[in-house]
Amino acid sequence: MADNNVEDRKTEPGTEPNVAADAACDADSGTGSTGTAESGTDQKTDGLRLTETEDTTLEGALEALLFAMGDSVELSRLASAVGRTPSQTEKALRSLQERLNRPESGIQLLDLDNSWQLSTKKQYYGQLITLARHPKKPRLTDVILETLSIIAYKQPVTKAQIEQIRGVSSEHAVNKLLEYDLVQELGRLNVPGRPILLGTTEKFLRYFGVESTDQLPELSPGQIADFKAEAEAEADVRVDI
Repeated sequence: MADNNVEDRKTEPGTEPNVAADAACDADSGTGSTGTAESGTDQKTDGLRLTETEDTTLEGALEALLFAMGDSVELSRLASAVGRTPSQTEKALRSLQERLNRPESGIQLLDLDNSWQLSTKKQYYGQLITLARHPKKPRLTDVILETLSIIAYKQPVTKAQIEQIRGVSSEHAVNKLLEYDLVQELGRLNVPGRPILLGTTEKFLRYFGVESTDQLPELSPGQIADFKAEAEAEADVRVDI
């Protein structure tokens, strides 16, 4: 009886075992000896190659980390957190950045001088303020913008050096820039009095939409002359008052 049953299963139309399909499944799942050997070879010969599934999982992990952190995170720290090399991590971040740049996404991924941060896109500010309090936006007057430009292009720079370029006191402008977190103290100059050195912040990069200060346009000598002329006009106004 057992033999007849076996014979019936062999000869019944449409019930033959699909050996090729079974072998393919074994290879895909890694249970077959050939599939396992090839996988090991790939890992040895190409340690930087990730499968499509691994790419997606890595992007998801990075997105979750950056969302949870809120602030910017250095590439080296992200790579350590996901257990990948910096080059693998940066490749995944670039892919995630490209995906988030699509019109249907309200989030963007910013590269801030080798640190990464998730941020809402500027075009949705109007909708955001209907649910949240109005965020404190920096009020950048011409004087403050002029001072910020000098710091951005000359950093690290002291307040005295800024005032030497402008020709007038920059105390108020520097204090406002520190308050707005567009400028930060970088240290002190090793000279008598040890004046504070000033430079721009990551918020400055986000505010002006650049990845690093290297992307800032070059200033012409004429623009520097305009700065001095505006400073002189500002000094005249103060004297008149």
